[in-house]
Amino acid sequence: MKSKRRKFSGVFKTKVVIEALKERQTLSELAERFEVHPNQISKWKQEFLSNAEAAFSQKKSGKAEPKVDTNRLYAKIGQLEMERDFLKKSLDKLDLLK
Repeated sequence: MKSKRRKFSGVFKTKVVIEALKERQTLSELAERFEVHPNQISKWKQEFLSNAEAAFSQKKSGKAEPKVDTNRLYAKIGQLEMERDFLKKSLDKLDLLK
């Protein structure tokens, strides 16, 4: 038997919570609109509010910056500089022929 639990993305949860915070609709109306239980919306809202200060904290949230292959980048820069110099010399030769 397959599990009937649905998984919701962070984007979806955020959208629902923001709508709940706007208070333009009741939890029941939002639950019907987004097809989730009102208690679930309340739980997401509490979780969102308890973690809201993280949005303004100075610390990085554990996301490591992607590792950059500097050797490959320097090689590419060198290649592009050589191509530029070649094209510049070729253009200079064409100007001399005029």
